Amino acid sequence: MGIFDKVKQAGEMGKMIQQAKAMQKALAAEKIEVEENGIKVVISGDMKIKELFINGEFNNKLTEVLNKALKKTQEVSAKKMQEMSGGLGGLMDMMR
Repeated sequence: MGIFDKVKQAGEMGKMIQQAKAMQKALAAEKIEVEENGIKVVISGDMKIKELFINGEFNNKLTEVLNKALKKTQEVSAKKMQEMSGGLGGLMDMMR
């Protein structure tokens, strides 16, 4: 592979990273709302709980704990994906 091929590959990788970051930003802006049995949850498209109401009362402590649990799940997932994909794990780290 020549130097020009490597430069072209790096440029394509840069475009992919930019597209992934733009997608993450768009997902973060999405809000999904579910209400059932006195519980209302508002979650962003990037899987962060924004609001959690139980019988009309905002529950900040539960929101924080659930977000910590989701973050840990994402970290475990990313680690497993990195183990399985080898070099692609570095791309996932750059997207954060």
